[in-house]
Amino acid sequence: MLKAYILDDEAQSRENLHIFIKKYCKNVEVVAEGGTIKAGLNFLNDEKNQIDVAFLDIDLGDGLVFQVLDKLDDIDFEIIFVTAFEEHAIKACNYSSIGYVLKPIDADELKEAVSRIKPAANNFMQERLDVMKQVYMNPNVFTKMSVPALDGIHFIDLKDIVRFEADNNYTYIHLKDGDKITAAKTIKLYEQQLAGANFYRVHKSHVINLNYMRKFVKGDGGYLVMADGMKIEVSRRRRLAFLERIKMLESGML
Repeated sequence: MLKAYILDDEAQSRENLHIFIKKYCKNVEVVAEGGTIKAGLNFLNDEKNQIDVAFLDIDLGDGLVFQVLDKLDDIDFEIIFVTAFEEHAIKACNYSSIGYVLKPIDADELKEAVSRIKPAANNFMQERLDVMKQVYMNPNVFTKMSVPALDGIHFIDLKDIVRFEADNNYTYIHLKDGDKITAAKTIKLYEQQLAGANFYRVHKSHVINLNYMRKFVKGDGGYLVMADGMKIEVSRRRRLAFLERIKMLESGML
């Protein structure tokens, strides 16, 4: 059984989540609940209280949940944020590879988030939280993302990514130093995450960092030459929009 803690300033929200967990997540036992920053600190700072996952509301009545997390010496449990729809909160969770569920609670979404919990000696939660907090607090100024890969969790500077290459439900992330990371996410998710961050999907199999383009070869089979030497086809249906994006770059509008 996974032991869980719920921190939410709304009593009804805590009760609803507890009911959903009991009904749909048979492998999870809620051992305690809290509604304030003080309650969260008291419980999570007590070494006797060992948990596997904490369900945390981001915006508590007396402050942000980071005021709790920043004061913990060690975060050896998984976190699932429970929040009303906030675009930048969802973006922050996606960038940091931290689970979330939206209010009102959806059973399938909850089960999916719980299924991703993998208790481990080192879950890199502090590093993932650093990324999450950076994006949440500065949604338009972010520099790093967390990538769940086959060999662990990588923390990558966006400026070091040359391109993403699709492979069914996996994505190869090609870096400027020649390294390649196999990420356990689809390329569509990365396309959505990086919208507006100077990345562009030029083909169903490729999202590129526009900063690493070297040349665009025109013609029926128009293609890009990237900084790593890779030639990437620009699909016919995406070509006009891509050329408009290039014009905007040239004019300084982006």
